[in-house]
Amino acid sequence: MKQRVQIIGSYLSPYVRKVLVFLDLKGIPYEIDPIVPFFGNDRFSQVSPVRRIPVLLDEEVTLADSSVICQYLEDRYPDPALYPGNVVERARARWLEEFADSRMGEVFIWRLFNQVAIKPSVWEEQADTAVVEKTLKEEIPQVLDYLETQVPGEGFLSGSVSIADISIVCFFRNAAFARFQIDPARWPLTAAFVERVLRLDSFEKLKPIEDRLRRTPLAQHRSVLAEMGVPLTPDTYGTTVPRRGVMRID
Repeated sequence: MKQRVQIIGSYLSPYVRKVLVFLDLKGIPYEIDPIVPFFGNDRFSQVSPVRRIPVLLDEEVTLADSSVICQYLEDRYPDPALYPGNVVERARARWLEEFADSRMGEVFIWRLFNQVAIKPSVWEEQADTAVVEKTLKEEIPQVLDYLETQVPGEGFLSGSVSIADISIVCFFRNAAFARFQIDPARWPLTAAFVERVLRLDSFEKLKPIEDRLRRTPLAQHRSVLAEMGVPLTPDTYGTTVPRRGVMRID
């Protein structure tokens, strides 16, 4: 029997989304403390020393990195497999996961979503329009040019859905929140791939929650999720005063 786990982190985070999709595909139940990391309290610093999300807690471990969390869940609950069995394909999937978490995270989250969404809503700061313009004109096209050489014309990257598909596509939800859409004429394979993966039930289940939270002030996220029947943790690692993480990226 798969034991229920606790997740700390907002549904609007691509890294949290990655873990939640992974959990759903594995059939692992969870309850969530839906905090934005900037609003974590001192206890949050103890379970996530770099003050980032997601965090997974179960009866065995506390883990504070999405890639480590997914690998742990794969090792503990190997069926259904979400990492390819073939050693070459597994290495490629892990590389694409790393590319997504690092390069795509830098471009789509810290250089785009951070500027147009996080800065205004959390820090009450204006977006740096020069950063946004460079991101849209130079950095995102570089990412998409690479992905166009990697994604398949149909199906998934390793034949069946894997950590690579999940990791890559998670960032395009946040890109859409920032009003960015892939140009299907310039990147037809990538545009079709992203649309295809986002149609998976595990992504579709999250969309109503994400869309509701996008229209809800941060302070009301927990109460709104309770109204929606989301399984919440009995207590929270959240607070009302934001603080910046120790690994700051502007």
